[in-house]
Amino acid sequence: MKKLKKGYFITFEGADGCGKTTQSRLVQKYIEDCGYDVIWTREPGSAGLGQKIRELLLHYDGDVAPMCEAFLFLADRAQHIEHLIKPAVAQGKIVVCDRHTDSTIAYQGYGRGEDINQLKYLNNLATGDIKPDLTFVFDVSTDVAQKRVGSEKDRMEAAGVEFHKKVRDGYLEIAKNDPTRVKIVNADNNIEKVFEDTKTILDNFLNQ
Repeated sequence: MKKLKKGYFITFEGADGCGKTTQSRLVQKYIEDCGYDVIWTREPGSAGLGQKIRELLLHYDGDVAPMCEAFLFLADRAQHIEHLIKPAVAQGKIVVCDRHTDSTIAYQGYGRGEDINQLKYLNNLATGDIKPDLTFVFDVSTDVAQKRVGSEKDRMEAAGVEFHKKVRDGYLEIAKNDPTRVKIVNADNNIEKVFEDTKTILDNFLNQ
């Protein structure tokens, strides 16, 4: 097992249907095969309390105020950082995370129209200013993404085409503003091609 003095925190982002969960699992296996100690996790809904918050966020059938939605994501994130991500990175592990702070900016900021600077401040508060070392944004056209999601949608997936177009634009803006950390991958391609493109970026990062 290759031991790092300090681990890495790598996040996978994109609109629903972009394939980020599939890619994050492929990357997890690839990193393991390279000999690193890796943990796969997700937001919302890592172990314990996070699973309860995920159930509320994705399947509550009543109206949810946008800032209530944001605070639930932030509560999950604060728990996640403190109990899993921060200790794992300190132990020299690579954490692969399906969604993190950029989702809040893209979904609640660009998508729901909440104040982006305020959300950034709240993200920093929830994470103790811990930021990912590398972020993949899997960019896919909204029409393709909606077809991939299918007819059975959770509360976020069912928010409508216009909402998801705003989310996609938000992710592209995030990447434009932070090109060193955030790397865009064309997710309109098939799984194999997307993984090859992702792996190239990852290899460059690990070997720098």
